[in-house]
Amino acid sequence: MGHSHDHSHSHDHDHSGLFHTHAPAGKMKQAFFLAMIILIAELVFGLLSNSLALLADAWHMATDVLAIGLSWFALVQAKKPADKQMTFGYERAGILAAAVNGLTLVIITLWILYSAITRMMHPEHVGGMGMFAGAAIGVVINLIIIFALNGEGDNLNVKATLLHVIGDLGASVGVIIAAILIHFTGLEIIDPVLSVLIALIVAFSAWNIIKKSFAILMEATPKGIQLDEIANVIKSVPGISSVHDLHIWTLTGDRHFLTCHAVIEDGISLTGAHQLLTKINQELCKSGIQHSTIQLEDCSTSHSDDLICKDAGGHGHSHDHHHDH
Repeated sequence: MGHSHDHSHSHDHDHSGLFHTHAPAGKMKQAFFLAMIILIAELVFGLLSNSLALLADAWHMATDVLAIGLSWFALVQAKKPADKQMTFGYERAGILAAAVNGLTLVIITLWILYSAITRMMHPEHVGGMGMFAGAAIGVVINLIIIFALNGEGDNLNVKATLLHVIGDLGASVGVIIAAILIHFTGLEIIDPVLSVLIALIVAFSAWNIIKKSFAILMEATPKGIQLDEIANVIKSVPGISSVHDLHIWTLTGDRHFLTCHAVIEDGISLTGAHQLLTKINQELCKSGIQHSTIQLEDCSTSHSDDLICKDAGGHGHSHDHHHDH
């Protein structure tokens, strides 16, 4: 028997993963312009008050503006249908945007730490009331943004944006407290110390975003899915003797894909093979895999019994794909 190649799609699934391409781009557009207002206000008041903490928060806000702008762009791109050049569509644009978000956070963290250490060694006068005014504007508008994006956190881009905004909100509240303390006590060292705390908030956000984006871009097995368990699910279908060359990855965090070679037992007809594929795909859907491509082989087909393809890097790996249509 030749190879049977099946493509299964299931559209009856929830969007509870990290990405959700139906997130409202309109809300992201509003958040972008609100974030711009915060950025301008914090830069102006940061320069007027000579507050490193407020300027650090402004730079943090600059990454928010970039993050929200990239996410807005990615959500618009994700609506484009697949074509002959981009057969998976444009949803991965969101992954790239999230990765850029994380990298910008790393850069800003290093800048904040460097500036804070310099300020500790060479203290400068800080105007407490200017700090307070700039940070207060940031708090109010950040709360508006968080409220606008509330309920859309299952999308990794929206989640990345919320991490940016929540981190900036916390930093703004800290700046307000620091401004009050500096105004009444004159302890200007509070300003660079707070800057370090802001940097830690930024670093934590960056790590999570980069880690998740990197895993998706590297086609890692999706979180919560065990390769061996999926192989056992396929082999549990009567008529399947073994599985090899199994690959599972995610396109956007909530759309999981699978390819594999499944060896069928002797004596099964083409009709029986198609029935096997139907049963396999039903079981895979229960495991959260919505799109599968399964190549069926009989026992006489030359193949390796390795679950993972050892030549996945493309060095001399080939299969004779004879399709029964």
